[in-house]
Amino acid sequence: MEFNPQFQRIGEILVHEGIVDQSQLDRCLDEQKTSKQKLGEVLIKNGFISEDDLVRVYSMQLGYSQVDEDELFQAEPEAVKLVPEDFARQNMVMVIKKTDSSIKVAMEDPEDLAGIDALKRLTNLTPEVFVAGNNALKRAMDELYGKIKQSGEVQEVFEGITVITGDEDNQEEVDLSPDKVSSEDAPIVRLVNMILQEAIKERATDVHIEPQQKQVMIRIRIDGVLQIIMTPPISSLSGLVTRVKILSKLNIAERRLPQDGRFSIKTASRDIDVRVSILPTVFGEKIVMRLLDKSGFEFTLGTLGFDDDMYSIFRRVIKQPYGMVVVSGPTGSGKSTSLYASLKDIKNVGSNITTVEDPVEYQLGGINQIQVHEAIGLTFGASLRSILRQDPDILLIGEIRDEETADISVKFSLTGHLVFSTVHANDAASTVTRLLDIGIKPFLVGSCLNLVMAQRLVRRICPHCKEEFEPTDEQLERIGLDRDRVKENKLYRGRGCTKCRKTGYHGRTGIFEIILMTRKIRALVFDNANEDTIRQQALEDGMVTLRESGLRKVVAGITTIEEVTRSTVEEF
Repeated sequence: MEFNPQFQRIGEILVHEGIVDQSQLDRCLDEQKTSKQKLGEVLIKNGFISEDDLVRVYSMQLGYSQVDEDELFQAEPEAVKLVPEDFARQNMVMVIKKTDSSIKVAMEDPEDLAGIDALKRLTNLTPEVFVAGNNALKRAMDELYGKIKQSGEVQEVFEGITVITGDEDNQEEVDLSPDKVSSEDAPIVRLVNMILQEAIKERATDVHIEPQQKQVMIRIRIDGVLQIIMTPPISSLSGLVTRVKILSKLNIAERRLPQDGRFSIKTASRDIDVRVSILPTVFGEKIVMRLLDKSGFEFTLGTLGFDDDMYSIFRRVIKQPYGMVVVSGPTGSGKSTSLYASLKDIKNVGSNITTVEDPVEYQLGGINQIQVHEAIGLTFGASLRSILRQDPDILLIGEIRDEETADISVKFSLTGHLVFSTVHANDAASTVTRLLDIGIKPFLVGSCLNLVMAQRLVRRICPHCKEEFEPTDEQLERIGLDRDRVKENKLYRGRGCTKCRKTGYHGRTGIFEIILMTRKIRALVFDNANEDTIRQQALEDGMVTLRESGLRKVVAGITTIEEVTRSTVEEF
């Protein structure tokens, strides 16, 4: 008698096709009785069959054709959009193609008559049903519905948008619409719009337009790491540079010298300041646009990533009536964010808080913020001298970059004011010696400093694709993590999904290194000790290093070994 799969059970078809043997089937049938899972799920879990094997056998049993996984991912967006995402996930069904009268549908269970009937009513079209695996459907839905959402967000981002060109003294609105320019310029205008849209949608902090020999590489910095978004031909460079120069009110005829400019993007919900830097390279002019979202500051001290012990120390110090708090780190390490969060925590109606910044990155209510304007003589020094007559209680100085600024800052802190500032240095100990290098006398540094903090930002593991993993001995050794320390804690990493652009990371958190200026450390500074001596004393006082702060985040399942290795140096 001929074997007809449509009259057989799944297990029998699998044995007949030679995919599993009878003993493997019997073992899974026994397991199924206790687990109450479907037989196919048990077989896949035990590694006896793949999902593709199950779908093929299922389609043989039911008499439906199987759909390729590649075809799922190549589904037409217009067809996918016919069915709401919630309905698609609930019924494990996805529309992959559409004609005037019918739709091609991939389903996990093609015998789900109620689902097929609901699909007919939703689309008013006749479904042609194909079989697809559960995991393949989920992955395709993640990617395709994710893209549909993103394209919808892009449209929303630039609805009612206004671009303000030039600086504060010479502002002018520009229409971003390609319809308002010549047909020759329209493609370039559209390209610049797309770059800005993608950057805003992806929470980017920088846009890099970099000329190469045969193409232009366009990258955006997301969570501190650059990612390529497009590579148009090198022939588009001239138009791109000219368009950005027009928006920034720069000289379009000058191509040999660096230029700096700015423009603003205003939407209904956001106000973004774009700082533009143009630099000549061997292949043409390179553009870097820094995006500063001034619409609102959402961080608090509690959300920056402090461990409990560091949080209590830092919060206690910033509530002192006078002295100096200095935060150090490279560009983009979150220094300004930490200081803004500090001001937000301590501001009250009884204090006069003033800031001097270049640029003002966030606008904070209840705080007087001054934007430095070098071109007209409004420098850090000039601003600070005038602020003395404004009777401030708390002062934030954007960056101590020269002896004049440092001298005024120290004098402020020694005359009953609380001063916050930043310095470019590698760690907490070198921050102290950096202040000495700038030209402040050791006895003044020792007297005015209350706390020094170095910080970095590390990427958080994406919550949507977070998975456990077992680190190798080599990985643990490379970062100096003892296996005993991770025995009771699982380590995690991101698998990569559409939510995180396949990176495995989404968002960032801080790691910190704090030196509290104890009597012993003040004495070392008075004696002009080197940074190694200061660092050793700080460690004896209980300082947690940047590397150790990062390891705590790894063990807590917040970030990965690779991120901490990328952001901190090995301790010898």
